[in-house]
Amino acid sequence: MSEAMRSGMVRDGRAGKGLHALSFDVEEHFQVSAFWSNERRSQWDNYESRVERNVEKILGILASRGVQATFFVLGWVAQRHRELVKTIVDQGHELASHGFGHEMITAQHPAQFRDDVRKSKQLLEDIGGVPVYGYRAPSFTIVSRTRWALPILVEEGYRYDSSIFPIRHDRYGMPGALPHCHRLETESGPLWEVPPSTLKVGSVLIPIAGGGYFRLFPYPMLRQLLDRAVAEGHPLVMYFHPWELDPEQPRMTGSWLSTFRHYLNLNKTERRLKRLLSDFRFTTIQNAVEEVGRACNGEGDLVGTTSVNVQRHASRYVTVGDGHV
Repeated sequence: MSEAMRSGMVRDGRAGKGLHALSFDVEEHFQVSAFWSNERRSQWDNYESRVERNVEKILGILASRGVQATFFVLGWVAQRHRELVKTIVDQGHELASHGFGHEMITAQHPAQFRDDVRKSKQLLEDIGGVPVYGYRAPSFTIVSRTRWALPILVEEGYRYDSSIFPIRHDRYGMPGALPHCHRLETESGPLWEVPPSTLKVGSVLIPIAGGGYFRLFPYPMLRQLLDRAVAEGHPLVMYFHPWELDPEQPRMTGSWLSTFRHYLNLNKTERRLKRLLSDFRFTTIQNAVEEVGRACNGEGDLVGTTSVNVQRHASRYVTVGDGHV
């Protein structure tokens, strides 16, 4: 079987185009970790909510293109916007978990984390009426010192994670982690890892998956980088936030770096997203990544893929298989 087939890519008539994964981390504009403070958190219920209108804008764009996506919904948002969760499911999108309270895993103990992901999963499944198998940590905070979170996800019924960003960053990232979809062998059982897309340039992996990186690079440059990544034979895994399509959102105060990252080119995101949807074919993570879809549908795992043994107290990942998903 070809590499493209094993990675779940489905070809169409457009040159170099496969079926790729599109995802949205559904949170309010005031919940981003870059502006985190205990005082601000205590005021969440007093801030203007804009998540519903922003997600509805995204749903309209996706519907006009016939595209389905994965929505990692924050439990705090789901609790206050139950009809929005139902609409996401009713329109055929994949419902996944972004945790409940948007607390960084790096600031949690294992018991707190377990409660957070359990509460989120149960709430989303109750509202949406569908099983929730996917998880993405706030700010990708499954890092080297929080590997203990992975077996907890397995124990709480998750089948895949999309939290490990194999890059160097001042607030998250796990340099040296595998950059493509692979199966993690935890002490509690297997868990598929679906990292956001990166591209190796020289000896460095650069992030090209979305978020601030999508807004930083001019679109023609980003398109070239994405094409190079596609040529490697793996589906893209892209991510966005609803607030990124909302240039009129109220401004928050913070460090110059946080302000720059958050507000950079918000007025260009919607236009660029539409161009992206024209240039590549997207669907949910479950549909784009065959191995994840099989695991979530109870059909077993493919054989001969990369498998990584995660040891709770190990200092690194140890590769125990060969080949690439």
